[in-house]
Amino acid sequence: INRAKAQCEYLIVGVNSDLLVQDYKKKTPVVNEYNRAEIIRNIKAVDECIIVETLDKVEILKKYKYDAIFIGDDWKGNDRWIKTEIDLKPYGVDVVYLPHTPDVSSTILREEEPNRVTGD
Repeated sequence: INRAKAQCEYLIVGVNSDLLVQDYKKKTPVVNEYNRAEIIRNIKAVDECIIVETLDKVEILKKYKYDAIFIGDDWKGNDRWIKTEIDLKPYGVDVVYLPHTPDVSSTILREEEPNRVTGD
């Protein structure tokens, strides 16, 4: 997020809705969409956080005008993101691939969740 903010004036971060995550990842998020959005809203570099219901970046562009979209470079070369680059090109929107943060994974959180000790 900080790397993205360093390259733009106003940073909007999209949080995928729980239904969207379930639809395309076939997994239930560990943290629900409202809590994920609240976490993102509290990051200093974030100007606005939205919950998105679609992977279609052109549809999102119609509502939230932007000139660049940032994604981790682990997605570079992925068919969906190649299509996104093609779809956004006529609108002059750049797809910027940022270095992926190693060792940060919701899969790791999912594996650790059953072992978590709570204060209940």
